[in-house]
Amino acid sequence: MTSEVYMDQPEILTQALSKFYEELERSDLPVNTFMLLRKGEVITEFYRQPYRKNVPQILFSLSKSFTSIAAGIAWDNGYFELTDKVVSFFPDQLPSSISPNLAKMTIHHLLSMNTGHNNNIYGAIAKQIDWVRAFLALDVEDEPGSYYNYNTHATYMVSAIIEKTTGENLVDFLMPRLFTPLDIERPDWETCPLGIVAGGMGLSIPTDGIAKFGQMLLNQGVYNSRRIVSEDYLKLALNEQSDNRWGQNKADWSNGYGYQFFMCRNGCKMGNGAFGQLCFIDPSQEIVIAATSSFTEMKKLQDFLDIIYANLLNHDWSTDVSNIIKSPTFISLVDRIVRVDYRSYSGIYIFEDNKHKIKELILKFEEDHLSFSLLYDDHLDEFNFNFLKPANAKCLFIKDLSLSEQEVCTSASWQYADSKLILTVYYIETPYVVDYTLSFSGKKIELHMHRNLSLEDREDITVIGWEG
Repeated sequence: MTSEVYMDQPEILTQALSKFYEELERSDLPVNTFMLLRKGEVITEFYRQPYRKNVPQILFSLSKSFTSIAAGIAWDNGYFELTDKVVSFFPDQLPSSISPNLAKMTIHHLLSMNTGHNNNIYGAIAKQIDWVRAFLALDVEDEPGSYYNYNTHATYMVSAIIEKTTGENLVDFLMPRLFTPLDIERPDWETCPLGIVAGGMGLSIPTDGIAKFGQMLLNQGVYNSRRIVSEDYLKLALNEQSDNRWGQNKADWSNGYGYQFFMCRNGCKMGNGAFGQLCFIDPSQEIVIAATSSFTEMKKLQDFLDIIYANLLNHDWSTDVSNIIKSPTFISLVDRIVRVDYRSYSGIYIFEDNKHKIKELILKFEEDHLSFSLLYDDHLDEFNFNFLKPANAKCLFIKDLSLSEQEVCTSASWQYADSKLILTVYYIETPYVVDYTLSFSGKKIELHMHRNLSLEDREDITVIGWEG
């Protein structure tokens, strides 16, 4: 595991933690950031290079849990009832004919993923401009409340209802009521094409913000002696409202679903997001775990949870003996360097026609630095690399829904025997990593691009070019 560990309280690090880190290292699961709190105290945290503390992380569907708490705060303040009908909030966006099932749908059904839609409706809505109108226009095949069916745009509708009833978008509504009390700086939260906060996705906050959110849940809605959301709401949100057991083979996805939270084994609760974003609480042992990861499939998040259960949650913390653990090995991103005279490879390379619309590549080598400019039909990707150490910069790249300027970390190495240049770009506010492999043969260049993860099927890209 290529990571650093920051131990704020090494005197209470235990044998259980040592075993946890050993098993995590053996598993080779790409956990990027991790925090463990017990009784409100940070026990251990780590940030796998080049991920760093205080850098925002895209949460994907873990955003839903924050929207749930926003709904609870709005409910506590009388903006709506959980039994209010969804159609009542959008008289100008209703279809010409309202089906009986649509008419019965309430905020409770949105929050509990029990809307009566029997298909995945994501694609049908995401391609539209007006997501509210598109949601209301869909067939509701079964009576709301009939069964659980995961539905990202149901959470979006909760965000839209909060904006409609409070007059504030979700971020503005939550700033004085959640984010500021938790000492979380104003976050970036992506929106639909009409500017309504996405709700079910798109929130970015640092890992310690996830941990503080989990601690607030563990404290039954209180953080630093301030009431954030009522116990009455949390009794609904953190207990089963929908039966999600049918057809589920992951142990912590099949114990019931609350309001945007999964019920887990042994009374634990979690919110999670694509590629392994996690907020997890164990009320019985007063433990909070926050993590962000780059898992290729959600089964790996279950594997990670199995390691947590085996090494941390099945442990009697009250009787443990202190045993300071060593930090996992820290490996440099640039440990493969071979010195070579790069300058002969500087130039402009023109690519053959390709379906990816990649036009040309400009390489400028100066001592141990490389300027890399890749021109497409419609945009330009520019990066700087240093062959001696990782380099940080800003660039545009998609997070969840749209392009966003964000921090990146780059590294470069040279495979001398194969005349290959390996360039890696870590989008450290996301789980995404892009590798560029450049193979040189005379004036010919082959560019191969690989992206570690995608929410869609994404093939590797290989294009051929020639020095101009």
